[in-house]
Formats: sequence, C-alpha cells, structure tokens
Amino acid sequence: MKNLPQPTEIRPWGAFQNIFEGQGFLVKLIEVAPGHRLSLQRHFKREESWIVISGRGTFELEGSEHAIAEGDVVKVGIQQTHRVKNNGTKSLLILELQKGECREDDIERLADDYKRVA
Repeated sequence: MKNLPQPTEIRPWGAFQNIFEGQGFLVKLIEVAPGHRLSLQRHFKREESWIVISGRGTFELEGSEHAIAEGDVVKVGIQQTHRVKNNGTKSLLILELQKGECREDDIERLADDYKRVA
C-alpha cells in the first residue's frame, strides 16, 4: 500500500486528489464546485462507494435522482450510469473508494456539460 501525496487535479467541475492506493483499490477526495456536476458516466472495471463529507447535492444512478448530504453513502456498481451535482452554495466534498481496476481511463462519458464526450 502506498500513501499518495499527489497534487490536486483541477477539472472544469472542481478538483480531486488521490489519497491512498493499494492492491485493487484507490481512495480519492472529490470536490464539486457549487452549481457544477460531473459527467454522466460509467466504468467497466471498477465499482465505487461515495461518502459525502460536506455539502449538498443530487446523485443520479441509473436514471434515478436522489438528494445527498453530509454522511450519506452511495454505492455504484460496475457499468451503472451515475453522476453527482452540487446544488448548494459551498463545495460538495466526497470521499470515493474505488474497487477493481482503478484507472482514470476506465470511464465512458455519456453526457458532459464541458464537451468531453467522445
């Protein structure tokens, strides 16, 4: 296992930082800026669990939307479509646990506010 003191990676919707990595898992801190959302996406080689640390938002899973707030936990299975939106006025912070093959290129964007759909 290794602690990853990697720099924050800036994205159009906010930022993320990889915190800790081991065999078959990765822990990431995600910050979604107010009024922004991630792309509608799915992964083919990993599942994810998200713990909301602070803020409020809407989580979309397989076409169904759910309000999320501090302390909520969301599980995303392999190939399930999902995204999160920050509905609040402060940053939405999420701790993400990826299990499986944890690579940034294991993403299929189905819709994106920032024109990153291939």
